[in-house]
Amino acid sequence: MKKPANESRCFDFYVANLDTHVRVEESAGTVVVRVSRNTLSEGRKISFIRELAAEGFIPDEYYRHPLAGRGAFHGARWEVDHAWLLPDPALAARARRQLAKTLLVATGLWLVLMGALFLGLLG
Repeated sequence: MKKPANESRCFDFYVANLDTHVRVEESAGTVVVRVSRNTLSEGRKISFIRELAAEGFIPDEYYRHPLAGRGAFHGARWEVDHAWLLPDPALAARARRQLAKTLLVATGLWLVLMGALFLGLLG
């Protein structure tokens, strides 16, 4: 079964010993690899791309031509970009609103309990 030509796929990985997040975006036969930090050596990049191709995450032709540049026609493009790790501003605003509501309800409940305790001691 062939996939549609305009379908894009995205995979996230984490290289623990280098503390580096990796996002692989494959769309229309091109592969862009975004890393949070420039910690992977040239050999490690080649091995990573070949492993992705062997596991079926990206097209098989990347096994033969793993990196862009130096005359490689089908190579993957590497970018150091940590912006994709930042939270969505709309999601952060929603979380702040939810936290404010929770604190408001907790404060109101605390005031009611304190009022009941105070009235119970006086009566």
